[in-house]
Amino acid sequence: MPEKQKNRESGFFVFLTIFFKNESQIEKKLYLIYVKNIFKIARRFWNALSFALLFRQTCARTKSAAACDELPPELRGKIFEADSSEADDPVLAVAKSVFGVTHLYPWQRLVIGNILDAAADSLCQEQNSAQAQNCVGDMTDAFCLGRQIVLLPTGAGKSMCFLLPAVMLPGPTLIFYPLLALMADQKRRLEQNGIECAVFKGGQSAEERQENFKRLAAGAKIILANPEVLQGGGLLARLKQFNISHIAIDEAHCVAEWGDTFRPAYLTLGKIIEDLGVPLVTAFTATASPTVLNRVSQVLFGGNVHVVRGESDRPNIHYSVKMAWAKKKAALRLAATEQKPMIIFCGTRAKSEDMARELGENFGFDKVRFYHAGLSRQEKDAVEKWFFPKDDAILCCTCAFGMGVDKADIRTVVHLEPSPTAESYIQEAGRGGRDKKLSKAILLWSRADSFNFEKFAPKSRERVLKNFAEAKSCRRQVLLDALGGERTICSGCDICDAKKSSAWKAPSVFDADDARLVHKFIWKNQNYYSKNKVVQFTLQKLNAVDRKIFGLNVWDSSDIKGILEQLEQSGSVYNAGFLWNGALAAEKEISSPPRRHPLCLRLRPLSSLLPFWLERGRALCGALASAAFLRIARQKRQNSSKELSPPRL
Repeated sequence: MPEKQKNRESGFFVFLTIFFKNESQIEKKLYLIYVKNIFKIARRFWNALSFALLFRQTCARTKSAAACDELPPELRGKIFEADSSEADDPVLAVAKSVFGVTHLYPWQRLVIGNILDAAADSLCQEQNSAQAQNCVGDMTDAFCLGRQIVLLPTGAGKSMCFLLPAVMLPGPTLIFYPLLALMADQKRRLEQNGIECAVFKGGQSAEERQENFKRLAAGAKIILANPEVLQGGGLLARLKQFNISHIAIDEAHCVAEWGDTFRPAYLTLGKIIEDLGVPLVTAFTATASPTVLNRVSQVLFGGNVHVVRGESDRPNIHYSVKMAWAKKKAALRLAATEQKPMIIFCGTRAKSEDMARELGENFGFDKVRFYHAGLSRQEKDAVEKWFFPKDDAILCCTCAFGMGVDKADIRTVVHLEPSPTAESYIQEAGRGGRDKKLSKAILLWSRADSFNFEKFAPKSRERVLKNFAEAKSCRRQVLLDALGGERTICSGCDICDAKKSSAWKAPSVFDADDARLVHKFIWKNQNYYSKNKVVQFTLQKLNAVDRKIFGLNVWDSSDIKGILEQLEQSGSVYNAGFLWNGALAAEKEISSPPRRHPLCLRLRPLSSLLPFWLERGRALCGALASAAFLRIARQKRQNSSKELSPPRL
């Protein structure tokens, strides 16, 4: 018999001798065999469970591989074509195949991206209108991006901004031109590219009109018209039947410059847009003074519009990323430390209201408001009048925040939730520093954001924000590259600033202070505390830190649970298993990949096991002692009953 087994059995024998003093040697041996058999059964059960788990994982891998083999030959490998330009940039693919254009300017991508994103959001809301009424707070307000005025210089490619979406949208696009010569020139260019279009203008016969309607019924994607031709209700009603997806107004400054004099039909464009019920409207112009711009926005959009300018790089905006896994608390800290006026962009209406409520509780409700598309016109006007003159205000808003509050001195723009695309982020960050003075654009980034954006293709426009947030080089250049812009010398970002220091280290999503504090606590207390206990102790630590800033406790248990969820998702923290009573354990480094056994069976220092096993040992000893006491008491009762019973005659 091996020496270790002898020592183990002798130890059990001593244990049984202490607790079963009155038992015979044979009974003690029987108890020893019983205990050994229990441990053998437990060991076999453990091995069988481990084998079953590994077998299940192997079957899953085999099944997924077989599923890939069952794909048709033409679809095999398409999922992994990260280098395919058509898969990564469908807009450029359409531009090449239809118009022969091999390059798009950054501002063109901004405008086209807004139109396509707003179209997708509007379509989603139409398909789920009943559900949207019940979940208004979860709306993202992305459809507001479809109402924009585009200021581009002559020759900058304005026509491509509405012709490309026209080919990609489901319904036709209605384009208003001020001159018949421009309409004729555009018709000629479209026909050269093999694109059917319908032209409506004054002086057409009934046969010509009917021919245009036949083209639209056959699938023509573009309608060319001037404002005067739509003054009669008959043509407007016929066009409404074709479900127009987008309206573009070229040379939109004519609304203000000609509408009040010799072209009054321009002033009816707002009513025409409303009658057609088109959610996407874009007005294009080369130059416009603030007065003209305001007049155009009032006539066409009722004053609620986004303005896109040809400048894609704003040198006075300093880009930075703050790693935070409890982002609402990070936004609170930025509101206390960064310069104001401040805008905090939130993902949904409900989040903007919730963030404003939390800020108001800490800074006073007279300094905080929220703004989103769900507000009435009167409520929006009240927020705009409140925000415009203040120099210490904080506005929590969705992407619906636009020209209605054209405040020039916004010093800080914080993104609580990342924008869906680089185009959206550049425009929202550009709300700051309109007075050409230094302004900060701060993106809050968490492990959950990184995981969500990981799902997109590596070179897709949706993946750019992940590349931006986790960049190892200039953040400004990441945004310009996403728009196809030229290389530039960075005028301000946190990475380029940090590189000037000799102690610079590449940033990581795991550099969040809140996540590191929670991870460090679990690592120092391996297998000691359950999730609820970890939440309780780390809540005290984080509140102690922020109490110095706010003077009160701002953290709650939901914040810690959100951090723990992300730590468990990354594999840095995990449940140690039933052997440690469900306590939490952690890898040594927060960013290190998990190397543990699938069932979390991993040797730990003896000191980490003592508290749990001592408690279980005391419970076991108590149970055995109670059993022994009851056994002895039962035997004594039997002996006493024998002594008291009368002798048999």
